[in-house]
Amino acid sequence: MRTARVARKTKETDITVDLVLPDDAPAPPSINTPVPFLSHMLEAVAKHGAMALSVEATGDVHIDGHHTVEDVGLVLGSAIDEALGDRVGIHRFGHFSLAMDETLVDCALDLGGRPYLVFDLPVISGRWLGTFDCDLVKEFFQALVVQSRMNLHLHLRAGGNVHHVVEASFKAFARALRMACAADPAMGIPSTKGKI
Repeated sequence: MRTARVARKTKETDITVDLVLPDDAPAPPSINTPVPFLSHMLEAVAKHGAMALSVEATGDVHIDGHHTVEDVGLVLGSAIDEALGDRVGIHRFGHFSLAMDETLVDCALDLGGRPYLVFDLPVISGRWLGTFDCDLVKEFFQALVVQSRMNLHLHLRAGGNVHHVVEASFKAFARALRMACAADPAMGIPSTKGKI
């Protein structure tokens, strides 16, 4: 089984992530963070990514949610990288277009080892969902792509409801990641370079 357990403790946050990658009999998620909307999104990632995911996080949310959201992205990204191992025998690429009412978000990703984020969800900039600062969505994904060594593109194609756009982006990411992680034994090392 492709598994990882990653812990990170700083003066700002204390986070532990346990992960079993898609297609390996996922258990129900166990998500416990002090940022309720982030917890909700991580539950969606686990469900739609068909992965077993446990996140235990505390952080200095009395200041704001920034450190906690960003650091959860860092630790989850590290867990993805560790669980993928040498990345041999995977599809490597994944994509998904997710519709949610009036909203359509496209996600494409590459697990080829080069981190890069293209984040094109302009309607959420400067917006809030309850007590959640939507600018932290980009911070989460930026941290995740660096640590997971992933190239990730998120593009809003239609819609404007902020909740729908954010939720669609997390769900599209989960579905694309599930595709990219899926076994493709015929591929061997999924690169013409002979190494990822």
